[in-house]
Amino acid sequence: MQLRTRVLTAVCTAVFSTFSTLTYAEGSEKMNQDQQDVLTLVQKMTSAFEAGDLDTVMRTYEPNQTIMFEPGNPVSDGETAKTAFERFAAISPRFSYSGHEVIVEGDIAIHIAPWQMSGTDPDGNAIKGEGLSIAVLRRQPDGSWKMVIDNPHGSHLLK
Repeated sequence: MQLRTRVLTAVCTAVFSTFSTLTYAEGSEKMNQDQQDVLTLVQKMTSAFEAGDLDTVMRTYEPNQTIMFEPGNPVSDGETAKTAFERFAAISPRFSYSGHEVIVEGDIAIHIAPWQMSGTDPDGNAIKGEGLSIAVLRRQPDGSWKMVIDNPHGSHLLK
């Protein structure tokens, strides 16, 4: 049984190392153009959200997107998503990321990033949050990228 496990492990390792697209963290010289384009879109969305530019935020998503504003409660309607973003923008959130990983396979990409957020509630109290953002993106016919699935609460299953 041990031999079978070792052989299976060796085969899996060989398959992954042969067929996997390498991923590089933000700022790496080896990040390819597709990975950079995905990261740029995510940064554009974050900057627009912090600036309160919700029209730009919504343009970073496909029209038929799914966003998890809270675990277990996906939102797929664009108008409902924009309203949720408006409510969240009221706390003037500021985001920071401790890194970015981008994996691209053909016209599909995934962006993974641990994040921290700070803001202020209407009563002036400080609000802090953190999580793991997992976003699935699709290349558009014009070559640009848009988010299809956005789950900033990817770490909730680890608790």
